[in-house]
Amino acid sequence: MILRIDHIAIAVRDYPRARAFFDALFNTVPGAAATVDSTKYHWQLLSVGDLSRLELLSPTGEGSFLDGFLKNKEGGVHHITVQTRDIREARQRLDELSIPYFGYNEYPGGVWNELFIHPKDAFGVLIQIAEFRSEDWLNPALGLKDGKKWQVAKTEQGANFTVAHPGGATFTLELDKAEIKNLMNELSTMI
Repeated sequence: MILRIDHIAIAVRDYPRARAFFDALFNTVPGAAATVDSTKYHWQLLSVGDLSRLELLSPTGEGSFLDGFLKNKEGGVHHITVQTRDIREARQRLDELSIPYFGYNEYPGGVWNELFIHPKDAFGVLIQIAEFRSEDWLNPALGLKDGKKWQVAKTEQGANFTVAHPGGATFTLELDKAEIKNLMNELSTMI
């Protein structure tokens, strides 16, 4: 049902200060962002390293849905988002397990479908289960170009083998010359 933990969302009162902090600490790469007028908040995805992501949430005015959460604090972990291949299958699984959920939404065009499990039903953690394509939300510079699945770059010791990850972005393996030979041998037996 679940492919991966996609990101951790952190709600903050002071977005510029929080953004500067996480940018400096983690050397983040900004992804998708938006301001939602109906619930008075701004969100920004930030990629950290190869495959990790944070989402900063901040109120944009009085009456924000974040007001209660931030009432007595400057910020904190708001929710964890996990990615699913199929939101309807996830919903069915929750029903089978008698786990209550709320906020079921299938947005037009299928760009984002979601539901939430309340913290009272999930040991104090708000869980968002969402169906989406990772590449729709990440900075394109983090992926490989032209739909490639891998790329190889020669190094002094061997090569860096970079692979596109289905969760978005890439990961890189540093291979020495012996590891390259072993990989080539293993691959040649599959042809």
